[in-house]
Amino acid sequence: MDDTIAAISTPPGEGGIGIIRLSGKGAIAIADDLFVCGKGDTGGKGAKLEKCGKAASSIASHSVTYGHIMDGQEVLDEVILTIMRAPHSYTREDVVEINCHGGLMPLRRVLDAVLRGGARLASPGEFTLRAYLNGRIDLTQAEAVCDVIRARTQQSAAVAFQQLSGGLSQRLDAISDSLVRVCAHVEAYIDFPDEDIEPSTYEEILNHLHGLRGDLSELSSTYERGRFLREGLSVAIAGRPNVGKSSLLNALVQRDRAIVTAFPGTTRDTIEEYINVEGIPVRIIDTAGIRAAADDPAECEGVNRSIMAIEAADLVLVVFDGTQDALMDEDISVIDKASAKTVIAVINKADLPIVLSSQIIRDAFKGDLPIVTLSAKTGQGLEGLRQAIFDLTMRCGCTSDKRCGGPCDKKGVLDSREGVLITNIRHKTAIDNTISALTQAINCLRGNTPIEITALELRSALNYIGEITGVVTATDILNKIFSDFCIGK
Repeated sequence: MDDTIAAISTPPGEGGIGIIRLSGKGAIAIADDLFVCGKGDTGGKGAKLEKCGKAASSIASHSVTYGHIMDGQEVLDEVILTIMRAPHSYTREDVVEINCHGGLMPLRRVLDAVLRGGARLASPGEFTLRAYLNGRIDLTQAEAVCDVIRARTQQSAAVAFQQLSGGLSQRLDAISDSLVRVCAHVEAYIDFPDEDIEPSTYEEILNHLHGLRGDLSELSSTYERGRFLREGLSVAIAGRPNVGKSSLLNALVQRDRAIVTAFPGTTRDTIEEYINVEGIPVRIIDTAGIRAAADDPAECEGVNRSIMAIEAADLVLVVFDGTQDALMDEDISVIDKASAKTVIAVINKADLPIVLSSQIIRDAFKGDLPIVTLSAKTGQGLEGLRQAIFDLTMRCGCTSDKRCGGPCDKKGVLDSREGVLITNIRHKTAIDNTISALTQAINCLRGNTPIEITALELRSALNYIGEITGVVTATDILNKIFSDFCIGK
């Protein structure tokens, strides 16, 4: 925390601007050494700089100043400098942001100069880690920063921003405050053992704990809905070679993402893309055609990866060639591998006469399932497939164990405005542990167990809640959370 850290905070590649961010007690001093305020023509032979004479340290907080980054007499780049003085900054430390020209070389040259000036390269997520350690945000808000960056739909961004704004923290703080009051009540009887707990007081404490457990159970139950909005739905496209799997991927993402040829075995590896289906981020995985390929090691590996993608998917689109009136052995092989999953059958090539009947497919799957007829080539029926994916998600609410079951409310899955949603498995695990500790405390009170045991269970419940917001943390938890961040954030 005594170091000054620096990193490029914008993505690599060409762009209008690129930003280098510094944070720490030496950030402004480094800017003083490198930044020359003023205006001037840096191009052409004999060009001169007009200096305004203002040092970076004299620039008002939260203002921007035009100038240049210099390395001795050499101009590294024409920049805009922003100073944000502690504690009114993202990290609650002195922060300097240098807006350079976007591009690898200008950013690298300026960053190298900053590092030579005394800063060190930031670790992934270290700026946000400092914001957490300095008390500007709690741990749920820190995790939400990453979720906001990675959001792929408007609704997933809304859920992430709700957590970034402290929605989950406020809900948990209210529960924690109530639990603290119960703890204080219980521990008062430990401090004064001569005082007997009145039966009415027992009932009051039990009712309070039942209410808190109910609130936490309700919060825990939102995880599957939140997970959908945060992580999206994993959908694998499976089928034998040349039924149109890659064409279907291209049609869904509306661009030529996968190579399509008339020759079987063109796709050798899985290809992934995201699409937005009614607010749900859907990860579409195109797989290699499943068939025996003993003479081709590359195709064998592609088939193995296809099988793994099917096993890991929430939903499988099994594609069939609608121009053939019967299923081939390879079709049956795909059906066998997908039979344990939630499946939508896709009869492709509707731009040609369709002779494959839906009943043949239902008989092969030994049950009813959604069947969509479409043409990946022309786009005919594509909206029907998107609607089938959406309807199936609404009807089943596919769960984290990759199975579907039970009805779920349409609003429950998609509408982020209904309240706080749990989107992180770490949060759900801690909440479930809290519920378990509260259940133990309730059983202790009902069973006339020594009051000290009840107090221990209540303390455990408080610690589990504290793990979520970061009141109680372990180093390995912090390392895991912030290692998932990009450098510069």
